[in-house]
Amino acid sequence: TLFQYGWEQCLPMHSFGPAKRNHYLFHFVFSGKGLLNSNNSDDETRQYKVESNQGFLICPGQVNTYFADEHLPWEYAWVEFDGIRVKEFLETAGLTTQSPIYRSTSRELRANMKDELLAIVHGTEYSSLYLIGRLYLFLDLLIQSSFNRKEFSAGRLKDFYIREAISFIEQNYSHPITVEDIAVFCNLNRSYLGKIFRNELNQTPQQFLIYYRMNRAAELLKSSETSVGEIGKLVGYPNQ
Repeated sequence: TLFQYGWEQCLPMHSFGPAKRNHYLFHFVFSGKGLLNSNNSDDETRQYKVESNQGFLICPGQVNTYFADEHLPWEYAWVEFDGIRVKEFLETAGLTTQSPIYRSTSRELRANMKDELLAIVHGTEYSSLYLIGRLYLFLDLLIQSSFNRKEFSAGRLKDFYIREAISFIEQNYSHPITVEDIAVFCNLNRSYLGKIFRNELNQTPQQFLIYYRMNRAAELLKSSETSVGEIGKLVGYPNQ
């Protein structure tokens, strides 16, 4: 899901924060420089210098403040997004709360990534499907070009369980299913299912189920003339 995006040529010492975000937010710096103050998972605040052709990631729930340099204020573009596999993609690019700074290994790949970011920023006249497509291309190039890139981990059993759980939700969200039903389908202990969801998706199975149902409801409200009561039933809520 793409939430918002933009571009700005900042004034000297322009700042934002301290603030928390609900989703992932990535800034890419085209020129100039600035500072990022970001807290990590241990609730310690670290300061990072970010310059031209670098970027920085802000994760959900982090407290951050960032401000432009006094003499060479930065010009940057940003994109805010979220989704089921976003954490996995960003970790593969080597971007986490502990390591939020993007540096590239390839000028060509970085340029292609920048082009995809600009296509999103300037794509206001295009459809949401077009912008989501560009977001996938941007993330792919972010991973390919990142200096801290990690290889995808293959064959992890917990990945299989998460895919199975999500598949069950996709096929049964319109029914009155519970987290216990999901755990039984995956042949897992409910508490273990909750643990791997929190570790991999930053939310509980119940939160994910609600998130999935609400997204489906929002799509139906936007794209159909179906009543609110009927949409409620279609996404598993008999009482509107």
